[in-house]
Amino acid sequence: MASTSFQKLLFLSLFLLVSPISAKAISPRQTTPSSPAKLQAEKLIRGLNLFPIDDANEGINDLTVENSKIVVRQFRFPLLGAPSPSLENLAHHAGYYKLPHSKSARMFYFFFESRNSEKDPVVIWLTGGPGCSSELALFYENGPFHLAKNLSLLWNDYGWDKVSNILFVDQPIGTGFSYTSDDTDIRHDENGVSNDLYDFLQAFFKEHPQYVKNDFYITGESYAGHYIPAFAVRVHKGNEAKEGIHVNLKGFAIGNGLTNPEIQYQAYPDYALNSSLISQSDYVNIKKSVPSCMEAIKSCGSDGGDACVDSYEICTNVFNQIMRVAGNVNYYDIRKQCDGDLCYDFSDVETFLNLKSVKEALGVGDIGFVSCSSLVYEAMIMDWMRNFEVGIPSLLEDGIKVLVYAGEYDLICNWLGNSKWVHAMTWSGQKDFGASPTVQFVVDGVEAGKLKSHGPLTFLKVHEAGHMVPMDQPKASLQMLQKWMHGEIASSETAERIAPK
Repeated sequence: MASTSFQKLLFLSLFLLVSPISAKAISPRQTTPSSPAKLQAEKLIRGLNLFPIDDANEGINDLTVENSKIVVRQFRFPLLGAPSPSLENLAHHAGYYKLPHSKSARMFYFFFESRNSEKDPVVIWLTGGPGCSSELALFYENGPFHLAKNLSLLWNDYGWDKVSNILFVDQPIGTGFSYTSDDTDIRHDENGVSNDLYDFLQAFFKEHPQYVKNDFYITGESYAGHYIPAFAVRVHKGNEAKEGIHVNLKGFAIGNGLTNPEIQYQAYPDYALNSSLISQSDYVNIKKSVPSCMEAIKSCGSDGGDACVDSYEICTNVFNQIMRVAGNVNYYDIRKQCDGDLCYDFSDVETFLNLKSVKEALGVGDIGFVSCSSLVYEAMIMDWMRNFEVGIPSLLEDGIKVLVYAGEYDLICNWLGNSKWVHAMTWSGQKDFGASPTVQFVVDGVEAGKLKSHGPLTFLKVHEAGHMVPMDQPKASLQMLQKWMHGEIASSETAERIAPK
């Protein structure tokens, strides 16, 4: 990184430390000196604002993992209460895969068999950040369990494993239980990230050949709005080139994602005004910062490198201006105040996954669990303002289904910005999609959202939800997934109501 860019980053980081919004970014546990980029990462991390135990799981002594093979074990969490007989028979897997295009990187994952049928689709979930562990979603959103405050586990009546065989992957390397002993394995762009995921997926299907013919879907939220389309493109290209095992990719779903920053950053002031977070005069002033952001993003797209770091700094100012006016609002859910340093407290997952008994069950050795890695976040800064909508049209043309959904009360990756880029996307069905009616998304006879769909493309605004739709609206999110995978999401009637087992 050029010294001029570093100086700009230093200035912005120092500004954040003394600005009104920076107070809720500084963790009382952060007592050692931090790099400027790390300080900024700790404030602006876009997945879930949790501080890591370490910067990244880097420099860990190697575990015994065979080259380019998955080492997997079945497990049962030691604190899990007695399940029903049907659930008792389900297999839960955790494992490591040595990434072949790395020095020493190991990617960690959970895999949960469907509670319904082995023939259900295989779904992979990717949490954003960048650098936040998918275990956050596993325990607080759509996994088989919920983690209670006393660290006991309860079965999730609306876990996505009710309709799919689901993978939760810690990626990029350095996230969660994924680790390396060589810092050159830390990725800096979606090319490296998507290649690692593709290698992992090939190894997974080789280890579990009974799922090869199942439909396959990619899902996730937040910064996964970058990961997901890049990974989908990589899988599709691999299929076309007949690389390895054919992956039966049917579609991908992005929840409250950051996909096209140029359009989405322009929407910040509009969403804030419409949500009464700022006044009309505030709106006029903040809009003055948008043109420089747009120019910076264009420079990032054409020049790359330091121009992308600059665009990140310049465009972050648009969001920061809104937050200075909005005050102590939770920018993941504007209905709420930001209680504590991080707005949400998900620290229990760190406590749970660092228990000796849990580590032994998972076979992760002495690795300290990292919720969100600021090192990984910092490494991906140059990737932030890139547009990953660009790869989606060709996938739509080839019949790959795309679902973009967003909780209506999220500011950081708001529904308005997502709707704007979806409508602006150029593909053969763009005009018909724009002309299609907005209809109710109904759950149990009640409107749970507003939906628009044409051909393989669907957009859904989810009511009464913030950034994490499966956490805020678990039943609606499960029904959304099920109906979308079955091609029934645009129908007026629910094909099958989902009730707790």
